[in-house]
Amino acid sequence: MPVRFYNSMTRTVEEFTPVQKGTAAMYTCGPTVYNFLHIGNLRTFLFEDLLHRWLRYRGYNVRQVMNLTDIDDKTIRDSRAQGMPLSEFTEIYKKAFFEDLKALNVAPAEVYPSATGHIPEMIGIIRTLIEKGYAYSTDDGVYFKISAFDGYGKLAHLDKDSLRAGASGRVANDEYEKETVSDFALWKKWSPSDGDVKWQSPWGEGRPGWHIECSAMSMKYLGETLDIHSGGIDNMFPHHENEIAQSEAATGKQFARYWLHSAHLIVEGEKMAKSKGNFFTLRDLLAKGYSARSIRYLLYTTHYRKPLNFTFDGIKGADAALKRIDDFLFTLGNIKSEGAEDAEFVRMLTTQTEKFEAALDEDLNIAEGMGALFELIRAVNEGMERVTKGFADRVLKFFGKADSVLGFLNFGKADDLTDEEHKMISERSDAKKGKDFARADELRKVLLDRGIEVRDTPDGTVWKRI
Repeated sequence: MPVRFYNSMTRTVEEFTPVQKGTAAMYTCGPTVYNFLHIGNLRTFLFEDLLHRWLRYRGYNVRQVMNLTDIDDKTIRDSRAQGMPLSEFTEIYKKAFFEDLKALNVAPAEVYPSATGHIPEMIGIIRTLIEKGYAYSTDDGVYFKISAFDGYGKLAHLDKDSLRAGASGRVANDEYEKETVSDFALWKKWSPSDGDVKWQSPWGEGRPGWHIECSAMSMKYLGETLDIHSGGIDNMFPHHENEIAQSEAATGKQFARYWLHSAHLIVEGEKMAKSKGNFFTLRDLLAKGYSARSIRYLLYTTHYRKPLNFTFDGIKGADAALKRIDDFLFTLGNIKSEGAEDAEFVRMLTTQTEKFEAALDEDLNIAEGMGALFELIRAVNEGMERVTKGFADRVLKFFGKADSVLGFLNFGKADDLTDEEHKMISERSDAKKGKDFARADELRKVLLDRGIEVRDTPDGTVWKRI
């Protein structure tokens, strides 16, 4: 089946047909590195990770570029408040960003360009826009003239009358009210509030506006027409709308073929806000004892285009679901019985594999995909006495392949017990054989405290890390 995505530009689900067959050039809006990632950020980055992983699963050569915004109003404001040079301040949060991605098992993008490393490219695009009549210089910078670009508003489906009514105004801030439709800053001339943050340009010392940064970095690494541009729904307007306008005005080509946006995240039914005490970073949640694996699972439970309600009961539910999967895989991994595979089971595995793949093909429908996995788990658990090692290996292979997409399954690690732990397991087995059940139970509890679960099976004693 073909891979299909909901394209925010057309408001329809479309078959994915990249510019170059077999490849996927994908630009994803990355973090503004002035603070730690909060769970709303994580929702977007994990959706983009699922997108990346699924395209690879389907055989595409994916080239993902994720920018790091290390120059904008926020980074300058907070670095000055901390009395730190901009580069030193943003480096703290760049490092934290990559640590958080690693903790969540996010597949790395191919390129992570920083805005401060691409000022010449931005100046080049701005110069082209001025030459073509799409931009103009003022006393405080250079602005994009939206009235000169006929297609402005096509992504957000804005009312053209509203555009004409607001086009005479200008907005210098990187971020502004969503209903504001005005010419936006491409280059900002230096002001005292910028401190020592400035670069030379044909329009005087200054710095780029936020929107031009993404156009410059995406086109440098992926070409003038991208296959996919993704991000949170809050970036659709004005940020992504402005990217389209300045990029297409400069090149005369379609900027991105598919636009994918993830919906908002709320916490315990309310909008996340520090004032409400429901604003959480990944580090906050890890400090509370929740696992990154469970957080990843929970953030995957709702389709990316639907709002997700993040709750602490939801994390507990994620823990329970992961334990169910872990126990299933652990049981299969320790089946030793040989014999002919059950034909009904083999057919069921084929059916559930097809269901899983069909669900992800249809706009990354992760909920239906996980439903197919749990349906398989339920059916096999009910007939576990009929499972042979050959069939168990088939199922484990499928789950391993599925985990290349999901990234939260646990197949256990190689034997990493200490000599002392091996000795305790052996002593426990001897105690049971000798009917010293009190000693056997004592050793089981000691091992459990170390995160080692011991089970007795017809084929002998087995263990797993928990």
